[in-house]
Amino acid sequence: QVRLMESGGDSVQAGGSLTLSCAISEFPYNSYCMAWFRQKPQKARLGVAGIDWRGDTEYMDSVKGRFTISRDKANNSLSLQMTNLQPEDTGMYYCVVDMPRCQNTLTHEYRFWGRGTQVTVSS
Repeated sequence: QVRLMESGGDSVQAGGSLTLSCAISEFPYNSYCMAWFRQKPQKARLGVAGIDWRGDTEYMDSVKGRFTISRDKANNSLSLQMTNLQPEDTGMYYCVVDMPRCQNTLTHEYRFWGRGTQVTVSS
């Protein structure tokens, strides 16, 4: 069973930076897609950044140029570097994975989810 554990969420001032990490276990697959989703209170979860097994990435328009998703195969982890954070970036961030492939890493209905890590950005 695939297991995901997020870390790195915190409270920061606008303009600050954070890096989220996701430890992935039981995931010996060569074809996959992975992403970070964000959920605000009473709102649906939305894909923020995604990456597939080829290394191709996709980003939500509002985070392009500020967020970077990366996959560390050696350490079996997924990261999200977030810079110039804004109050609208506030939310619970979830690490998600699925296999073998996704048509769109931001809109795929992922089967495996972590429990989330909270990011709060104050103005």
